[in-house]
Amino acid sequence: MRVDQVIPSLALRDAIGVHTLAVTEALRAAGLQSDIFYGDCAPELLKVARPVGSLGRATKDRWLLYQSSIGSPIFDAFASRTEPKLVNYHNITPVELLESWEPGVGYEVGLGREQLKRIGPQCRLAIADSAFNQGELIEAGFTATAVASLLIDMTVRAEADATKLRLLRAAKADGGPDFLFVGKVSPHKAPHDLVKMLAVYRRLYHPKARLHLVGSPLGQRYGPALEAFVADLGLSDAVSVSGSVRPEELEAYYRAADVFVCASDHEGFCVPIVEAMAHDLPVVAYGVTAVPETVQDAGLLLRSKEPLAFAAAVHRVMEDEQLRQQFSRAAVRRVEAFSLARARVQFVDLVRDAVGE
Repeated sequence: MRVDQVIPSLALRDAIGVHTLAVTEALRAAGLQSDIFYGDCAPELLKVARPVGSLGRATKDRWLLYQSSIGSPIFDAFASRTEPKLVNYHNITPVELLESWEPGVGYEVGLGREQLKRIGPQCRLAIADSAFNQGELIEAGFTATAVASLLIDMTVRAEADATKLRLLRAAKADGGPDFLFVGKVSPHKAPHDLVKMLAVYRRLYHPKARLHLVGSPLGQRYGPALEAFVADLGLSDAVSVSGSVRPEELEAYYRAADVFVCASDHEGFCVPIVEAMAHDLPVVAYGVTAVPETVQDAGLLLRSKEPLAFAAAVHRVMEDEQLRQQFSRAAVRRVEAFSLARARVQFVDLVRDAVGE
């Protein structure tokens, strides 16, 4: 029996790419043959995957598993195949959160949601990485759905980049807390709302507080607009937008931070929240979409991200040692719930049941 994966783009540092590689490894370890077929592929991964055009003829012992996170012409190649189909859904950002900033990306996510609806009747099972995403699958017309966590070790710690860690700690020695957000610098992640929070926090609680935004930018428009907004507020020395960084640098940011903050308007899971928990870093997050499900009782969830309320919540976490210890104990349980070993068993069991193995 074969369960081959089809993915629009296979990337090295991308969470979905890491998950896809791990799925192949887990399926093979369970006795199923499995390869990855891509539309685009990072040069470093060309030896472990093949272009979708090399799928060849359908065979009676093969299933296809599609990794869904964006609209893509690769979907049509997948949908037109006669093999029985599975879908692994990672969430697709609603078009209204992106189209005014990046019309091209807006088109892609709109297409992705339309493609998701089209494949539902053909799909034997759709696996979501959160109950929130499972709800979106059901809304899109899927009848057989399940939830299994991402096959990513969110507890892994790299050796921290010594130079970066030294610089971050030197700034901390001069006073003020460090707040961290890790994720795409994109309008739907709303780092601009974190900047607003920081402006209030510095005025009310500590004038030397800092905010670090770590992640690659989306498109060409939002990043410059965010930098201009930061400058207009006089916060250029207090807000760093570092782009995509090496694992060693990311480790330094996690170790130097005091609170992980998230103002995102839409998350299907949010891996960095779990990574923050694994680093014993308290979390303060806007409690919408999948964020409450991921955090549960291991962080402070906000009903509103109004800047004053957000800043007050972050200050509470900074000042309340008992609350931080409470979150720390709960975070141990949450991180264990997403362990790689558990996720592998969940995912493989679901696939084997679906294909009759």
